Amino acid sequence: MIETIIKNAGNLEHIVNKVYNGERLAFDDGVALYNSNNLSLLASLALFVKRRASGNKVFFNRNFHIEPTNICVFGCKFCSYRRKKGDKDAWDFDIPEMLDICRKYVGKGITEVHIVGGVHPRRDLHFYGELIREIKTILPNAHIKGFTAVELDYMIRNAGYGIEQGLKLLKEYGLNSIPGGGAEIFNEDIRRKICGDKAPSQLWLQIHEAAHNAGLPSNASMLYGHVETYEHRIDHLDRLRQLQDKTSGFNAFIPLKYKNVNNSMSSIGEINTAEVMKNFAVCRLYLDNIAHIKSYWPMLGKDTAQMALYFGADDVDGTIDDSTKIYSMAGSEETSPSITVSEMIKFISSTGFTPIERDSLYNEIDTLFYE
Repeated sequence: MIETIIKNAGNLEHIVNKVYNGERLAFDDGVALYNSNNLSLLASLALFVKRRASGNKVFFNRNFHIEPTNICVFGCKFCSYRRKKGDKDAWDFDIPEMLDICRKYVGKGITEVHIVGGVHPRRDLHFYGELIREIKTILPNAHIKGFTAVELDYMIRNAGYGIEQGLKLLKEYGLNSIPGGGAEIFNEDIRRKICGDKAPSQLWLQIHEAAHNAGLPSNASMLYGHVETYEHRIDHLDRLRQLQDKTSGFNAFIPLKYKNVNNSMSSIGEINTAEVMKNFAVCRLYLDNIAHIKSYWPMLGKDTAQMALYFGADDVDGTIDDSTKIYSMAGSEETSPSITVSEMIKFISSTGFTPIERDSLYNEIDTLFYE
């Protein structure tokens, strides 16, 4: 296979050789891959690396989301989700309401509760800590993955703690890991244009490093396809790669395509599917120390999410059960994202890959049963 790839590599032959030999790609290599229009080459390389890392496996889990509120103190220009208090489509769940959501999943084999939402102006670490503790009484075996770095920064400061102490307290409440949202693009000039009042990139990286040091693994993400350049994308990936070298705390990376519906950046067109696939391939090739690349089907739509598996992705997230509105409010093809376990197995199998149920830390779960 690799001989055929090299034959078709053209001026990227030196990069192909690096990939084949397991050598780390340089910044300029990443940019060169982005500038290539040879999608078949990128797919071949990314699939080669994916198979070297995880064979024919594609992972999924049984999860649902809790989105406590879409009221948010920040005003990111790309956001279609944020509302002000009093808006007709704003919501603001209290703890009993969120616990009622959890009770619906008792006995259904759920392994993960994913909690993200707006940055509420009045809620602090102890509010969310109490929520976590109560969820554990209802779903004691569920892994709780909660709160973006931006949410964590605000709730911890609201409670009067520093980052390290706040993360330690949340872990004591029962938090198991944190998601990768809020990273957007790390370049500060771009960040000022699209989310100028949000926590700076260095703080996002600092919070994830502190989480890893506290024994809280995390995911990482990148919001792409808006006003950034290829160099900005590689800079973003490079900073993640450097932190992973230091902590080994990232479980997975999720490329998040910018969606242009219902936000103040709507005049910017969305990138096409070819560019989405190129991005998946480059991310898989450049992030040599992050084991898993996630094709997040509620954002991409099922067909595009399947296609990404041929461009290096090896995870499709979970069953969701129509419990997230973040991307449906931004114009996602999946307006009510939900998929059963049996449907998920067929969804993956139909691509020629082997479906593997996992827990939140990528431990494989042996028993797959059909619903």
